[in-house]
Amino acid sequence: MISKRPLILVSNDDGVFAKGLEELYTALRDLGDIVVVAPDGPRSGTSSAITSSIPIHFNMVETEPGLTIYSCSGTPADCVKLALNEILPTLPDLVVAGINHGGNEGIAVNYSGTLGAAIEGTIFNIPSFAISLLQGDQESDYLDCCRFARTIARKILKEGIPKGVYLNVNVPNVTEVRGLRVCSQADGKYVNEYVCQTTPTGRDVYWLSGSIKLAEPINQNWDIQLLKKGYATIVPCNIDVTDYEFIQQIKHWDE
Repeated sequence: MISKRPLILVSNDDGVFAKGLEELYTALRDLGDIVVVAPDGPRSGTSSAITSSIPIHFNMVETEPGLTIYSCSGTPADCVKLALNEILPTLPDLVVAGINHGGNEGIAVNYSGTLGAAIEGTIFNIPSFAISLLQGDQESDYLDCCRFARTIARKILKEGIPKGVYLNVNVPNVTEVRGLRVCSQADGKYVNEYVCQTTPTGRDVYWLSGSIKLAEPINQNWDIQLLKKGYATIVPCNIDVTDYEFIQQIKHWDE
């Protein structure tokens, strides 16, 4: 018999054996049938990158009623694209990416491989969201993230979200989260982005580092500000990056 339960595709950028991923798909299992397609190792910072110059492959890691897990050699976007084109028998009802080991607040939305997985689902017109834990790692407690992921997944499965929209959810790593706030992405950029070290052979090498510097004036409804106050945040994002207002301003450029 064909299952009438929702089909949920889960991916991430920390790898198929990441704690955040396991906590996420475990928390979502009673909401539908879960298929996990995740990278075979860490792919942080890959954004929506796809593999085009070499072939990719996938392997089944585990299967049981209501849960199947695959490991993929590609990026998070590859994982979702491959799942939707080749692995799944039908398009899923929901794509969930995470739980990311570390925040994806502010401008980080443009770099995150976890967000890249959610964006790929949105391109296929599937309701999608990504969820991340600030300062998260393999030892962190993901209970609050799981709670918010379940709440948001339930709402999306019931109410849907607009075409072309995906959700970026971040949860602070605090003893008690004060609640969930819908807000906007903080305006800012990374500064002091590299740490230089010299190798024993005398060559300079650069490690990615840095921190976000917010633009002035600071808006208290930005995600970064609310996260500092102990709130989880949800930012609706669009895959259509067209600036429609500016179109009108440069109409005279038409030849």
